[in-house]
Amino acid sequence: MTMLPSIADLPLGEGVTHVAVTSPADIVGAGLRDGMTVFWHGDRPIGHVLMHEGWQIGTHIDHIDADFIPAIGHELQRQVRPTVSASVVICTRDRPDQLAACLASLPRQSYRPREIIVVDNASSDPRTHDVALAAGVIYIREDRPGLDIARNAGVLRATGDIVAFTDDDVLLHPKWLERLVAAFDRPQVAAVTGLVLPAELATEAQRHFETYWGFGKGYLERDFDSSSFKSHRRDAFPAWEIGAGASMAFRRDVFERIGLFDERLDVGQAGCSGDSEYWYRLLANGYTCRYAPSSVAFHSHRRTIEGLASQIFYYMRGHVAALLVQHERTALQGNRVRAYLYLPTWYAYRLLRRAIGRKRIADRFLKEEIAGCASGFRFYHSKGKRE
Repeated sequence: MTMLPSIADLPLGEGVTHVAVTSPADIVGAGLRDGMTVFWHGDRPIGHVLMHEGWQIGTHIDHIDADFIPAIGHELQRQVRPTVSASVVICTRDRPDQLAACLASLPRQSYRPREIIVVDNASSDPRTHDVALAAGVIYIREDRPGLDIARNAGVLRATGDIVAFTDDDVLLHPKWLERLVAAFDRPQVAAVTGLVLPAELATEAQRHFETYWGFGKGYLERDFDSSSFKSHRRDAFPAWEIGAGASMAFRRDVFERIGLFDERLDVGQAGCSGDSEYWYRLLANGYTCRYAPSSVAFHSHRRTIEGLASQIFYYMRGHVAALLVQHERTALQGNRVRAYLYLPTWYAYRLLRRAIGRKRIADRFLKEEIAGCASGFRFYHSKGKRE
């Protein structure tokens, strides 16, 4: 049940409660239920608490104090309506019902995109085409499987100054695009990501994913620039902390300067990390990436344990492949150190911990994580270096 008019029309599922607050005292006095309680100040989320069977299993409210909420008000007052144009790209395959729900949330946007482009990545039947046609958007068919291949097709078709991406299993807050584009307030900001909250936490798999693998990166705006990138010369810069591909945008001209997405990565190929590799590439070329949690999207996590297990396998496969791609492009040794030293050591420790009887729920998919890493090495070396 939502208490917020701004998202009342979105078909959000059970397990997530949205509560409006005006002071930290409202949070302390809030009655928490199982699932996630998200706290909002106006139409901007500011924190959350995760509960399961009456126990608090995750929290993100420690930063909220008497100064934080007024600061959020000033942040929203400083934002100006974008003056540049934006294209929205949605890549999809065989999920016409989810695509239709995503497209239905776009006409409600406070800032209208110049165009909406649906890239159909080799769907098996005409329903995706029919949904796009009914919504009146631009439809592109890309028969080569791979999310980054589809993203590149969308980039090459887009005409807006900013190219924003979301996924077919996402619902969009009415100010999602406005705030995503408004965050490009300096020429050096080449990419912006938004806050991705769960659309529902109705199943065990969805709750596990949100607890240990969720897309949210917190409620504080952050800039990742060349100085922070250079501070990680001896280890791999954690580009995966910048955001999620389900809500991201780029200046269109950066694709002309540093190239398109690497088509060996992400769903349909390595399995993941095409987005984070591109953020990494931007930072390596001196650009700034910004995380803007005032721009909000709601993602429908996989509902089954089997689906989540497969997802985690491909997450780790893509992660390893992306580390090797990043080393290939930049020659920075931190990527190889993480792939060949840190990850094997980390997994050896977790296996030892399990062997001596110290089991943890976070290790539920340890087998899939390790198998995914091994597969990532095989995948990268089977593909070879880019031409």
